[in-house]
Amino acid sequence: MKFIISLLLTGVVIAVASWLIPGAHVAGFGWAIVTGLVIGFVNATVGSILRLFTFPLNWLTLGLVSFIITVLMVLLSDSLLGSKFDVDGFWTAALFAIVVALLEMVIGSSSSTKE
Repeated sequence: MKFIISLLLTGVVIAVASWLIPGAHVAGFGWAIVTGLVIGFVNATVGSILRLFTFPLNWLTLGLVSFIITVLMVLLSDSLLGSKFDVDGFWTAALFAIVVALLEMVIGSSSSTKE
């Protein structure tokens, strides 16, 4: 049950972020859920491998490389989903990643206080 709730909340976060950011578009709420799944899967597979290889550089830049990898994973998800999820470039994807992270942090902090 927690997975389904988490999946729905991720869909809401993706939908709200695409509504707030002018250059990001999602085809609908169902596609927002799929986008969340794809971003999570790409981040867990390709992103983890890239973070492993760039660990020394990531350590030197205090995590900036990890953020850039996350932005690149959003752009990769954009290319995988075609017209259902569209981000207009690197800076839009960076803003999208920041807004998604902030919204998930707010939702995560509010849900952890209720447990």
